Amino acid sequence: MSTVDPERELLRHTLATLAYRGAKAVRNAPEQFAGFQGAEKAPVEILAHIGDLLDWGLSMADGTGQWRNSTPLPWKQEVERFFTALENFDRYLASTKPLKAPVAKLFQGPIADALTHVGQIAMLRRLAGVPITGENYFVATISAGRVGADQAPPQREF
Repeated sequence: MSTVDPERELLRHTLATLAYRGAKAVRNAPEQFAGFQGAEKAPVEILAHIGDLLDWGLSMADGTGQWRNSTPLPWKQEVERFFTALENFDRYLASTKPLKAPVAKLFQGPIADALTHVGQIAMLRRLAGVPITGENYFVATISAGRVGADQAPPQREF
């Protein structure tokens, strides 16, 4: 008999989707992009906020419920932090440890917010003159547990 919780697996797939889209948004961004001033917040500040959101999501899942506002690190370190935070969160969701927050709330709060901010980074790439290529994400190779920087190549870019 399977003990896999379909809601947890959907949340894990959502984290994998965030990793895939986030990897695309940060991949090959030139160093100067980190400080691009095309909006209220620079890309590195947005990426630091995403890391805070993912850490917060994990803390809600494990019951510690801690929020912090991190001082942005250099771009490369923030990219690493993003994937580390995804891996930590996914590892917890993949475990048998109890969730101390409802799956729907974890999605609607930190994860949906993080997805929105990845979109902001993608938009800022275009404004900064270093756009990412559009893609049909429906056919992308995304699977629960694949939340690191090493993502599958695009299936259909345009």
